[in-house]
Amino acid sequence: MTTRTTAALPSDIRVRDMTVDDCEAVTRVRVRGWQAAYAGLVPQSYLDDMGLAVAEDVERRRASFTGSSTIVNVVAERPGLGVIGWACYGPYRENGKPLARGELYALYVAPEQIGTGAGRALMAETLTRTAADGFPDLALWVLKENTPARRFYERAGFRPDGAEESFEADGALVPEVRYVRALGGPAAS
Repeated sequence: MTTRTTAALPSDIRVRDMTVDDCEAVTRVRVRGWQAAYAGLVPQSYLDDMGLAVAEDVERRRASFTGSSTIVNVVAERPGLGVIGWACYGPYRENGKPLARGELYALYVAPEQIGTGAGRALMAETLTRTAADGFPDLALWVLKENTPARRFYERAGFRPDGAEESFEADGALVPEVRYVRALGGPAAS
């Protein structure tokens, strides 16, 4: 039997709705997060190219704020540091169609903030909001070989459900596994 410990969330981290003014900071957190977490798991050329496309990603994010969307973006910030993390969720997408289940599309923390509670704060807020939005469960996709991320999600109550798929990055197939957590269950730790 596994004993779970619930750690208190840091009081200096504030999680709030993302605004259009956060687009550049979110893009930088996302790109740096990919480059740190996926080194050795995704072709380095793909990760390097992400750093060159920051301006385009910022503009895409800004444009997404002009229309209505079922996608929810939240950021974590710390006094004196600004935005240090970002999470994004909405309806689960399968074959281009939304389903009743929720999906965590992304959760990234600035590499130097990993282990400080920022990821746990973003996860706790996401779980609270998705449950309040009426989703029965929350699914996410994680790189199969990303052991630290898989441990993080497992500590938050997610479990692999056996589904796997891959995406292509610079000619290489990168395998992912799906994790699911029923909502209304144990709180993230």
